[in-house]
Amino acid sequence: MSDSEGAALDIDLIAASLRAEASDVDAFVESLAAKLENTIPGGVTVQRARRGMLGPKLVRKITVDAAGKRLELVRGAGDSIETTGCRLSGGIVLKREPLDTEAWLAELGATLSDEAQRSRQTRQALERLLIE
Repeated sequence: MSDSEGAALDIDLIAASLRAEASDVDAFVESLAAKLENTIPGGVTVQRARRGMLGPKLVRKITVDAAGKRLELVRGAGDSIETTGCRLSGGIVLKREPLDTEAWLAELGATLSDEAQRSRQTRQALERLLIE
């Protein structure tokens, strides 16, 4: 198998792994945040907030900055999530566009695969993600 075929396979595996819990929005968002924090710790920001005064802190927003892109997932009220993709240059957003969840997950998989090719630490974390 060539490197390009391996990269395409990795993207498919990553996207499938990330989609695995998508039917339960709460579990999906919480699991995705934890997996991304472990995979690319310097490139992920997770914002958490409480629902009410005493409830547990839940993920409200996930921001992934990697490979010249910024991918954001914002959890709204109930089961709604909004996903966007941005192109970056020097940390400045050049273009922002809304993406449906499937397209966002595919873009996230491609971004993680690109990042894994540049970083041994990310590649190892990504391999652990796929084994779980």
